[in-house]
Amino acid sequence: MALITGVVVAGVVLGVVLARSGGTSGTASGGELFLQAANRPGPDPFTESTAKDSSTTPVTPAANAPESANVTRGVSGSTPGLYGGTRNTASCDVEKQVKALQAEPAKNKAFASVEGVQPSAVPAYLRSLTPVQLRMDTRVTNHGYRGGAATDYQAVLQTGTAVLVDGHGVPRVRCACGNPLTPAVAQRTVPRRAGDTWASYRSQNVVVVLPATTTIDVFVIYDPQADEWVGRHRGDSDGRRDEKTYPPAKPSPAVSVSSASPKPPASKSPASESPYPSDPSSSDVSSPSTSSSSDPEYPSSEPATTADTSSSYDAPESALTPPGY
Repeated sequence: MALITGVVVAGVVLGVVLARSGGTSGTASGGELFLQAANRPGPDPFTESTAKDSSTTPVTPAANAPESANVTRGVSGSTPGLYGGTRNTASCDVEKQVKALQAEPAKNKAFASVEGVQPSAVPAYLRSLTPVQLRMDTRVTNHGYRGGAATDYQAVLQTGTAVLVDGHGVPRVRCACGNPLTPAVAQRTVPRRAGDTWASYRSQNVVVVLPATTTIDVFVIYDPQADEWVGRHRGDSDGRRDEKTYPPAKPSPAVSVSSASPKPPASKSPASESPYPSDPSSSDVSSPSTSSSSDPEYPSSEPATTADTSSSYDAPESALTPPGY
């Protein structure tokens, strides 16, 4: 039994999404957390970059109650404003990704094994995904390709990273490298930071995406270039069906938008503030509150998610991983 911070928002319980790492490889469950800048391919890419655009306006969270270093917030994949993009412009070239994998059957097979589909189904699977950009630094399990097989490691993807998300809003492909993504897993110890750095990074502002409880037909994304809200249809790989939509009625959490875009990797020491989205909630979407601490640290081996109203409860380990993930 693990003590987990849970939240009830609009009747929905948001619990821990980072499962114990019993079934993963040593890389994923070990003590390293790899930070990946939006525009860099990173180690062991599956393909060349298929990202079309990797910049979106960071959003600074309004301060609320401080949270402890062993907490990682969970955000529903259906939250309006969780993702960004440009109207009628896809952030990833899905057809280029399809062709790149089809040209290398071994990589295609490894990719399929991570995503849980048959190799022959990879093209259709990719075309079912939706191209968007992250508006928060986001924790995932990334998978590189080395030695003829997929490798996995825990990663934080920078705000502005172009990704493909599934019908429940969960990131499934990082377009800068073509790597398949799966939900993050807990690490046994406080992880050692590796990889890139960016000035806005704050570990306490990193989130994990919870799969939406129902299939998302239209993603409500924010277009910072036009300062407008856009409805992007699930599986619309080129954004042609994008429609301008009304701003969500109740912004939650309150945020202030910065004009800065993601910067190239800098020094080894992160500083300043982390991006956070302008996430209004709808009647059937759970939205977490923002919170920050003055002393950012990495999550411990028992991360938890938080949202607007906190409570504690005990959950069996079997409940730590969302169904189907």
